[in-house]
Amino acid sequence: MRVLCLLVVVCASVVYAQAGDDPEVVRARAGIEKLRALVEAGAVPRAELQKAEAQIADAEDAAFLRKTLYGSDLTVEQTDDMMAAAQRRFDRRKAAFDEAHKLVEAGVAPELSLGTFLDELDRARREFSLAESRARLAMDLAAMARAEESLENKLSEEPAEAPRIAERFDGDGVFTPGIFSKVEAAFERHFGKSLPVSAMGETAVHRALGFDHTGRVDVAINPDQPEGVWLREYLTKNRIPFFAFRQAVPGKATGAHIHLGPMSTHLKLGG
Repeated sequence: MRVLCLLVVVCASVVYAQAGDDPEVVRARAGIEKLRALVEAGAVPRAELQKAEAQIADAEDAAFLRKTLYGSDLTVEQTDDMMAAAQRRFDRRKAAFDEAHKLVEAGVAPELSLGTFLDELDRARREFSLAESRARLAMDLAAMARAEESLENKLSEEPAEAPRIAERFDGDGVFTPGIFSKVEAAFERHFGKSLPVSAMGETAVHRALGFDHTGRVDVAINPDQPEGVWLREYLTKNRIPFFAFRQAVPGKATGAHIHLGPMSTHLKLGG
């Protein structure tokens, strides 16, 4: 009876870990150490320990994805780990579905029993696809930030080369949320779709690279494509400051985008 109670406690801890934050995962891991001792003593089958360990590993991956994939502080350095966590969760659900399918083929379980496994597998597949998209966005933001850094270096070291990287328009020097709303509305009226904003204000990627992007907006449009040409003309006509980036640092992603507002400034570290 005590062994059964312990198993219930461990499983409950895992459930809470999946719904809570990292401290819950820590508590779940503490509980599994007791289960491991029972297994070593021969009081509990090793399969139960393996099952509990897999549940905790999945809970840890879920906690990490809550902070990265579903959070707002994803950095480029975290993208590989985020993708790996999403892949592991998909692989676990694929393995569970395969095992359930074997039982159906063997006539041990009804085909209807596959429904839950299929739903979980589909959710994991969508989660992995979302992780891929989020990782690409983080990489794109990094490329855009490096493009701005490259322009800043050219302005100070080789000002004659700066126009090759970006077109600069200072306009009235004013950019506010109200102005941006007008830009969004005009773009949507003209093209029948939303403005493809990649960064609205400060992001974790900009902070990690040392840039203060507060009050600025990056739009994922190539300035020389029809949408980019229209946007540059609209911004110029309405005297809205922007930087239209055509390239990034050599060897990196293109980084082509249109930056609305003043150029990002470097963060002041240590005070």
